[in-house]
Amino acid sequence: MNHRIRRVIRRVFGTAMVVSAYSVAASTHAAGLIDQPYPGALTLGVDLTDAGRRITKVVETIPVQPGEVTLFYPQWLPGDHAPSGPIDGVTGLIITSGGQRIIWRRDLEDMFTLHVDVPEGSTSLNLDFKYLSPTEGGGTGDGISATTRLVDLNWNQVAFYPAGYTSRSIEVRPSVKLPMGWNFATALDTLSAGNGSVQFAPVSFEKLVDSPLVCGLNFERLDLAPGAKVPVHLNVVADHPADLIVKEEQLKAYQRLVTQVNALFGAHHYDHYDFLMTLSEDTGHFGLEHSQSSDDRLSAAFFIDPETYLSGADLLPHEYVHSWNGKFRRPAGLATPHFNLPMHGDLLWVYEGLTEYLGEVLTARSGIYTPEQFRDALALAAAEMDKRPGRGWRPLQDTADAAQRLYYTPDAWSNWRRGVDFYSEGLLLWLDVDTRIRERSTGKRSLDDFLRAFYGVDDGSYVVMPYAFEDIVSALNKVQPDDWNTFLRQRLDSTDPAAPLGGLARGGWALTYTDTPTELFKAKEKVHKHVDLIDSLGVDIDAGDSVGTLRDVLWKGPAFAAGLAPGMKIIAVNGDKYDPDQLMEAIKAAKTSTQPLELLVQNLDTFMTVRIDDHGGLLYPHLVRTTGADLITEIAKAKK
Repeated sequence: MNHRIRRVIRRVFGTAMVVSAYSVAASTHAAGLIDQPYPGALTLGVDLTDAGRRITKVVETIPVQPGEVTLFYPQWLPGDHAPSGPIDGVTGLIITSGGQRIIWRRDLEDMFTLHVDVPEGSTSLNLDFKYLSPTEGGGTGDGISATTRLVDLNWNQVAFYPAGYTSRSIEVRPSVKLPMGWNFATALDTLSAGNGSVQFAPVSFEKLVDSPLVCGLNFERLDLAPGAKVPVHLNVVADHPADLIVKEEQLKAYQRLVTQVNALFGAHHYDHYDFLMTLSEDTGHFGLEHSQSSDDRLSAAFFIDPETYLSGADLLPHEYVHSWNGKFRRPAGLATPHFNLPMHGDLLWVYEGLTEYLGEVLTARSGIYTPEQFRDALALAAAEMDKRPGRGWRPLQDTADAAQRLYYTPDAWSNWRRGVDFYSEGLLLWLDVDTRIRERSTGKRSLDDFLRAFYGVDDGSYVVMPYAFEDIVSALNKVQPDDWNTFLRQRLDSTDPAAPLGGLARGGWALTYTDTPTELFKAKEKVHKHVDLIDSLGVDIDAGDSVGTLRDVLWKGPAFAAGLAPGMKIIAVNGDKYDPDQLMEAIKAAKTSTQPLELLVQNLDTFMTVRIDDHGGLLYPHLVRTTGADLITEIAKAKK
């Protein structure tokens, strides 16, 4: 079956569980799954006291019966949408039973599966191993997760589980040992804590993987819902105490975020919610959603430096929305019954694209963005798609279908090959939907009505409610009758290279370019350490080295036409040693000159002189007001 096959199988696993027909048929791991409680509880002890060397010690006990037993290491991770389980970090694995060491064998086709012959008389397997946190890289599945003063623990990294059962039917009793003096936060319930040892309440393996833990020497816990029946907290760990200082206005803004999200959806799907924020220059920087928490890793100066704060302002709103969109309501192809079944990302334009849109909207409604900064964020997304010539061959749908590969593609030629563009193009798609509803209902309805109807059901429940494409179409039609099926399919399957800017136009604004960057543009340039001239010369330059290494080159842009490619290095500009400020001055000067810009470029071990005959000057994206109703400003207003 391909992505057009929408039939789903509904199976009763104690609670309703929906998985795509293709997911079940495609893997032998799905055959004969048991959703009755696994006989006996797993115990999992994790020792983090060697965090400084990024070594985690793990002891796990798995009740078993004699005979052949298959163990899984989690491979397909929710939120990663890919088979990103970091099994290469598992080392020194020794399995024993009854005091005797047992031989284990890795499956020759599935590297995440182990086979063990359990001898007669054995009742459990005891696993002893070390997990080595990476020392470089920043991905969610295998990013750096430990420093000398803090640790981000994702339980999927340190646990095996028995095959043949749904992950929700396997009970685990987890515990953790922390360095002395450290504090921690997690969505798990604590049974006891003392002298650095913490015992958590029994939990399903599914919920364990969905409940990361952060801990550290420097820790702060802030109440984002004072007096509310359902608690929401911001838990921050940092390498340095000074980085924990949260300004009063920043705290109030995140408290408004909770208020605005609840007003938007009208229901919640957690007993309590914990933002788990890590502030460090020595870990990866990203966000990963969970049902009752989010793993949010940012630069150390996030609360201190205004540009760093502005650059990452939309991270927490984005991840918080995922509690509704992605965790509670989930595409059927991503609602797999355990972590070693392939996931299908065909609806990631909803899962991530809608969340990207709502993340920006809620950043504005919470007052973290000003209305102008909200428009600047939309301008960045619009400009990104405006410089995506790859739209001419690869439709939005394929960026979702191929997500498990595209998350790991390089920056080089990203505008031509396309990456996980269902974020930015998905944002523009849902802006289009929102403004279309507002226009056709003459302001009586908006996307907010769809959100409340689709996500604001079963208040307090966090039992997953999967959906298919037809469910989205049906829910939209109930809010505003229209041919949503045709509208969405045209957008998803289009190979028109022109940027999809209908939502901006209907919202009363248009994308334009001026020679002055916005505050948000400059902030993202600074934090991500690049010189973004994609809209000017058609190059994106690494700002982290002394030479102008090209991260990307715009396909068929001015630099492309002159022969430049990603990986090349700009050594000199018009005869002078390369400097980013000097390059920008040269681009400005070229606007009023007939002479081409001259670059000395290194390509591996060869050098060449390149002349770029472009006189457009520096160009940066903005939105400009046009005619009609100003729906963009209306969308950004806080709900009362």
